[in-house]
Amino acid sequence: MPLVALTGGIASGKSTIARRLAAHGAAVVDADQIVREVQQPGSPVLAAIAAEFGDGMLMAGGALDRAALGGRVFGDDAAVARLNAIVHPAVRAESARRFAAAFADDPAAVVVYDVPLLVEARADDPWALVIVAHAPAEVRMRRLVELRGMNERDAAARIASQAPDDVRLAIADVVIDTSGELDETLRQVDELWAELDTRIAVRAAAQ
Repeated sequence: MPLVALTGGIASGKSTIARRLAAHGAAVVDADQIVREVQQPGSPVLAAIAAEFGDGMLMAGGALDRAALGGRVFGDDAAVARLNAIVHPAVRAESARRFAAAFADDPAAVVVYDVPLLVEARADDPWALVIVAHAPAEVRMRRLVELRGMNERDAAARIASQAPDDVRLAIADVVIDTSGELDETLRQVDELWAELDTRIAVRAAAQ
């Protein structure tokens, strides 16, 4: 019952890798989706965010105003830490519940946790394997500008706000180079899937 972490910086192609692993049969748990769900109207997490940062973080209907919250905490390390102290425990609990449910459905399942903030929040969890999606910062910035419509300043700021590439790569057991064509990325994922048991055994033997 291997539990695999998949991480990567913004616009690194991580979601493409996750979809390919799911197509091979992996059970993918999406951390970003969990974050959205634990912040739903009426949730304790959303109430705590409003109490900490003000009711201006809520839209008229009571949902989280993500743009307002982002504007409030972006670039403020202390504010980010306070937000993380609210959100991360709830995400950790819900992700653990989903891991357990996936293994209950299939004890031999490969469960992949698609998690952007692995380095920042969960690097020390007992992963069977850590996969890092990697493309150079200039490639990711071009994707943010061309595919997501950001200006260069905002794109650079988003990249700079995340863990540096060398820190992320330092915890990788497997690096998927996503800087080339899509077919090349998918080929690497297919190869990894075929070798997954061996890769997991090598990591386990090294620990």
